Amino acid sequence: MPDDGSSGVPITIAAGLYDKLLAEARHAHPAECCGLLLGTGDAIASILPAANVAADPLRHFEIDPATLLGAHRAARADGPAVIGYYHSHPQGPARPSATDREHSTGDLRIWAIVAAGQVAFWRDTVKGFESVACREADG
Repeated sequence: MPDDGSSGVPITIAAGLYDKLLAEARHAHPAECCGLLLGTGDAIASILPAANVAADPLRHFEIDPATLLGAHRAARADGPAVIGYYHSHPQGPARPSATDREHSTGDLRIWAIVAAGQVAFWRDTVKGFESVACREADG
C-alpha cells in the first residue's frame, strides 16, 4: 500500500482486503462500487459488498439499505461493527468528491475511496473529511 503522507494514528486493514477493494472497483466499473467496512475501533477486519442502488450508479453510490440494516443487526448480535463505508470513483481521484462532502455526517466513520488503482482512507469528522494513514495488519 502506498504511503499517502496522511497524519494521525493509522488505521489497520486485514491482509488481502486492500486488493479486494481494488477488485470490487474493477468488477463494478464503469459504475461505482460500494459496501461496508466491518471491524472494531480502527481495525478493518472485513468488507461487505453491497448493491449500488443509486439512481445514477455511474456517478453516485447509495448502499443497499437491506445490506446496511442486516450488518447493523449482525453487529447487535455480537458480529463485527460497521466502522465505515467504501465506494469507488471510476472517473475521479481517490478523495472525497463534492457529493461525498455534502453527505458527511461527522460520525467519525472511515471512508475508503477506490480510484485509479489506489485506495485512500478518510475519517468523516465534524470538520469534514481528514486523510488517514492505513497499514496492512500482519498475517
